[in-house]
Amino acid sequence: MLKKIDCFEFDKLVSESEGEVFVDFSAEWCSPCQKMEPILREISESNTVYQVDIDEEKDLAMENEVVSIPCIVLFRDGKEANRIIGLCKKQDILDLKNE
Repeated sequence: MLKKIDCFEFDKLVSESEGEVFVDFSAEWCSPCQKMEPILREISESNTVYQVDIDEEKDLAMENEVVSIPCIVLFRDGKEANRIIGLCKKQDILDLKNE
């Protein structure tokens, strides 16, 4: 299951984390975001994945320079390591870890 987080949880769960964390910046009204959800659920079975609703967390989206959604960001030890924007395949997301 994907955990939806807010700005306070983001600091603790992402910014202060060790290891790799995927964050899906999305919105409920976004059709490509909805199509990505099953893929992200599958990825979350073996990876840490959080969701941020950009409508509810506008400041957090701006701080992370999210200009288009879906935007999946890989954080490594609390810092952005890579990102992918738009509808993509599971392997494209997992490949962020290797780039």
